[in-house]
Amino acid sequence: MRPLQISLELGNPSTPATALGILIPSPTPAPHLAFHSLFAFTHLRCCVWNRFIGVLLLFPIAFSFATEPAQQPAKFLRGLNLNGPAVTIDGHVWEGGDSKNYECHDNAFAAQHISLIPSTDAQRATMIRSSRWGGNKIVLKNLPDGELTLFVYIWEDNNSEKFSARIDGKLVSNGIISGEQGHWQRLGPWPAKANNGKVTITTQGGAANFSGIEIWSGVHDGVTEPIISADELAFFENKIRPLLAKHCYECHASTSEDLQADLLVDSRPTLLRGGASGPAIIPGDVNHSLLIKAVRYEDGLDMPPDEPLSTAEIADLEKWISSGAADPRNDATRYVRKKIDVEKAREFWSLRPFTDPQVPDTITDKWCVNEIDAFLLDRLHAKGLPVNDDADRNTLIRRATFDLLGLPPTPDEVDSFVNDNSEKAYERLVDRLLDSPHYGERWGRHWMDLVRYADTAGDNSDYPVPTAYLYRDYIIASFNSDKPYDQFIREQIAGDLLPASSEEIRNEQTIATGYLSIARRFGSLKNDYPQHLTIEDTLDNIGRTMLGMTLSCARCHDHKFDPISQDDYYGLYGIFQSTRFPFPGIELDKKPTDFVPLIKNGKPTTTLAYAVAEGQAADAHLHVRGEPKQPGDLIARRFPEVLGGQMLSNDQAHGSGRLQLASWLTDASNPLIARVIVNRIWQYHFGSGLVSTPSDFGVRGLPPTHPELLDWLASRFIEDGWSIKRMHRRIMLSHAYRISSLANHSSKEQQSAQAIDPANDWHWRFNRTRLDAESLRDTLLMLSGELHINPPTGPHPFPPADKWEYTQHHPFRDSYDTDHRTVYMMTARLNSRPFFTTFDGADRNASTSQRDRSVTTVQSLYLLNNEFVHGRADAFAARLLREAEQTDQRVRLAFQYVYARHPTDSEVADSRQWIDQMNEQLRTDKMSDNECSQATWAAFARVLFRTNEFLYVD
Repeated sequence: MRPLQISLELGNPSTPATALGILIPSPTPAPHLAFHSLFAFTHLRCCVWNRFIGVLLLFPIAFSFATEPAQQPAKFLRGLNLNGPAVTIDGHVWEGGDSKNYECHDNAFAAQHISLIPSTDAQRATMIRSSRWGGNKIVLKNLPDGELTLFVYIWEDNNSEKFSARIDGKLVSNGIISGEQGHWQRLGPWPAKANNGKVTITTQGGAANFSGIEIWSGVHDGVTEPIISADELAFFENKIRPLLAKHCYECHASTSEDLQADLLVDSRPTLLRGGASGPAIIPGDVNHSLLIKAVRYEDGLDMPPDEPLSTAEIADLEKWISSGAADPRNDATRYVRKKIDVEKAREFWSLRPFTDPQVPDTITDKWCVNEIDAFLLDRLHAKGLPVNDDADRNTLIRRATFDLLGLPPTPDEVDSFVNDNSEKAYERLVDRLLDSPHYGERWGRHWMDLVRYADTAGDNSDYPVPTAYLYRDYIIASFNSDKPYDQFIREQIAGDLLPASSEEIRNEQTIATGYLSIARRFGSLKNDYPQHLTIEDTLDNIGRTMLGMTLSCARCHDHKFDPISQDDYYGLYGIFQSTRFPFPGIELDKKPTDFVPLIKNGKPTTTLAYAVAEGQAADAHLHVRGEPKQPGDLIARRFPEVLGGQMLSNDQAHGSGRLQLASWLTDASNPLIARVIVNRIWQYHFGSGLVSTPSDFGVRGLPPTHPELLDWLASRFIEDGWSIKRMHRRIMLSHAYRISSLANHSSKEQQSAQAIDPANDWHWRFNRTRLDAESLRDTLLMLSGELHINPPTGPHPFPPADKWEYTQHHPFRDSYDTDHRTVYMMTARLNSRPFFTTFDGADRNASTSQRDRSVTTVQSLYLLNNEFVHGRADAFAARLLREAEQTDQRVRLAFQYVYARHPTDSEVADSRQWIDQMNEQLRTDKMSDNECSQATWAAFARVLFRTNEFLYVD
């Protein structure tokens, strides 16, 4: 139904009845409006209707009925084979290259010997393999007025090209990739309107092979069904369908128990698509159709395997294919290998809805400071485990400061805390550390590990990305401001699509999508670019980092362990296929493109963010066995079924779906999002998560040691507004965080605990952890007095882009030293500094959820011999010589700086003796007193730097 407008002569003859809330249905068909109109009509308020009736009785009325013209069905208008003879395609006669209905001065080219991908019927193939190329300007002539819909056939005869297309100057498709040799595609639908009977099609970029143009009058969605004659239909139904059903459906149908060779023969689209060996039939080409080879028992293809078809049956198949393979089964069938039992899958611990567990009765124990202690103590009692003694104050401030800042406390900070006897001393310490700008640098580094942050692209040449640092700074600022975690995630997935109250916020949210942009890049060619690998890397990171799921395991087949299907994977894949990623440049196409300008007086600036934008919105085809050149079924964009399966509505489908994905991910009912991040926060504080496989909450991961505690923390996290800093306070103010890591080996009770729980899964003691690579480097710089505390501004000193000559064999290898914190160092994907490989730095090419904790001789040799360590020891020695005059004073000061504690008297005596001996030894080398003193204290510094007490945090 379609609404009618009723005009009333009530002093204003143009007053529409819709102003009164009235919609009257008409019989004109318009399916997209019918429900709305009927709904509005049948839900009129009685009072409005009565008032309207009263108006009718009191006033003379002139009705003006205005209906929208019904949309006419699209009709085939014309087909043009741009460089070949007239052909018949899908029952429509196409004009040949001599047609007077178009004008084109491009080069003419044909290569009828090249095999097409995918295969198609002979007439269409003849058209496709003859084309025009060079300038690609085609003027369509003698066109009628009104709506038109265009489809353009392109193909590739040698090397892949990338180009854009315009109709009458308006961009209709960007980033078209022609693909490998033989690949063809039908572009469109592209709406158009003739101007003086003409429409002009042009391209920009790489050389495009235009083969044919299909013109429809009206609006056409591109779906066409071949015309089948009565004789063709009868032949198929009497001969072909029964033959396929009898001999093939058992192994090659959607109802098969076990589909063979990924081939479905129970629909026309799946026959044309084929299976593992390629298309099953080529309409019009008997000898090249694999189905015929199989039934002839040729080329090792023996089908059916038990008994060959009769000569008559083979002849029927040959006749059918040679005549064009008419087939009324136009709806593609699907084979679902493993139907996931969603309800059963949701019974798994990580997929169950949140619970808010009751705090155990142990909360009344005097040892418990908060609810966390109660949950832990309850398990400790059940396991018969003791609790370790409390850590001393020196240990505690060093632990807390490295935890939250990644830096050591200063001697003044240590003394102030140790000498503060108030009950709130420790609480004030935690608050002070959380307020420090260095907190974001430390915890931002954890996030950078997870999202595999780097300043280069990772392709074969590892091209630099000079503005990637903007995303790094966004991460650090977000942690410092305690941005709610759900908002933090939404901005990184769809910041450019979120509302913004100011230009600054708009720019910040645009920069946030750098998370997607820094996905790994591959290859050396822009044309035929392996974008599917970048999308796979994106999905893999979203899965592991945010959901604790290995989504990429479903790229080639349904996940073998977790309830993630291929459909789930490609439902997400389509969202990022519909997203425009920036192009950083590669060896054979050096110019970066599609970076997003930041805005400032509402105008774009020259500052370009490595950020994403909306692309061409479309659902993605499933890739058979993960191969993008073997497209399967079209999968609607959606969230994994086990997590809700939300789909894009019709109104949302015009966008990529990133905005909806951001909402689905951060929905409080999503059982994974809060559990995963809370577990990570716990892991970074205690050295191991409650789930010790922090990026795998699936079947292959390990279950939580304390599931009730994990859910309690996740519930509090959401309740607290997704605040990470408030979660820090909960954890760090617990008694469990304040206990000692040192075991008393003479205690029988602790010997028993060590035997029962050697891995400390139940937290009867604290875990000792080694300084990570960044903390080690930053600490050495801080001790030497050389660390630049303030963050750097601007990009790294990359050479100008027009000077880049990086190749696969000579990739980007630069390295820039800095005295700023390590988090600000330029990070290359393919060129890791030896320091980071030695001390277990994060992998820049994949999500790093847990740093390795190796203990190697290489580490000892580095601390013994490396130039960087020697330089920092020299500077630290000079600092000690400046800040104290006597040997004992310098020893005490060195211990305070390096270990965050005062030395014992015996340590001072031993150090003094060692220093005196070193001075004597060096004086024999005829060094001056100043040189001798500097060298002695530098050697003493290197001794301190190589001790476990320095390298580990208790």
